[in-house]
Amino acid sequence: MNFTKLLFVFLTITVLLIGGAVFWLYNAVSSQYEHSKAEEFITIEKGTSPNAIIGKLTSEGIIKNPLATQIYLRTFGDASQLKAGDYQFKSPISALGVLEELKAGKERTVKLTIPEGWTRFEIAKRVASRFKSDPPMDEKAVFYLMNDVSLIKDIDPRAKNLEGYLYPTTYEFSPEATPQEIIKRMVKQFKKTWKPEWTVRAQQLGKTNQEIVTIASLIENESKVDEERKIVSSVIYNRLDRRMALGIDATNVYIAKLLGKWDGVIHKSDIEINHPYNTRKISGLPPGPISSASKSALEAALNPAKTEYLYYVLNVEKNDGSHNFYASAAEFERGKAKYQKWLAEQRRK
Repeated sequence: MNFTKLLFVFLTITVLLIGGAVFWLYNAVSSQYEHSKAEEFITIEKGTSPNAIIGKLTSEGIIKNPLATQIYLRTFGDASQLKAGDYQFKSPISALGVLEELKAGKERTVKLTIPEGWTRFEIAKRVASRFKSDPPMDEKAVFYLMNDVSLIKDIDPRAKNLEGYLYPTTYEFSPEATPQEIIKRMVKQFKKTWKPEWTVRAQQLGKTNQEIVTIASLIENESKVDEERKIVSSVIYNRLDRRMALGIDATNVYIAKLLGKWDGVIHKSDIEINHPYNTRKISGLPPGPISSASKSALEAALNPAKTEYLYYVLNVEKNDGSHNFYASAAEFERGKAKYQKWLAEQRRK
């Protein structure tokens, strides 16, 4: 075998070996693996060497192939870019994904989820319990800060508190965030969601911004089905136009919360109480919002469907939270009787 053939064989074997090694390396660092630490913070101290970082994450079960990760970092990466910090690594994740997060750096954050339809009372309790400050956050103090109407005066100069303006979504805060910062962020998110043209639309409907937010909060509590929210909105507008009481039980629940007596059940006394929020007795809107409303509910309040409906009852056939709608009292009474019969059957089960 002459020299040329030997060289060819040598180069072929070398290329195959290098190709195989590259394939193994890429497969090892790009494959995603499950781990059990997704809900935990992993702290990487300042000054920790790259090998020590990889070793720690291997012992935590996040990196599955430390050798491949070390080779990749030395060959293709830049170990100097790995940053100290508190990390939450999703599961599954690849070694490449881990290295990307370490390069980006990450501060520890606290996730705060505010569900749609929550009131100031639930929000204050959630904020106080979610942030482990020293001294601990006081729920009453957080609630008191929700009276700072200066935060929303450009949208609602008549607001008496921030009910309805603490936007419901999931936030991330620093663990050291103050109640003031948290509340300001929620109001800021509401203002970011509220479009300037919505104020114009409210005026076209003959409503103030506060009245639109109030209607949205009623819709949020009455219907969880996006497709029918504009129809629910039309019922509210139609009843307001006819000076009919809205009869929305969520306002009676809100009264009980205001009075500190809500126990999860609407009592006869809650329905009969003389109170400006009692829409079973008053013929207009309550004095303000009764909860935080989603963008969907706000849009429904601004764009009611054109209907003649004045009533609605839960649809027991679908049993998915949707409603049947009625234009006449007679139709409504038949629908209500059907619903009450179904409800009695459910209670007997």
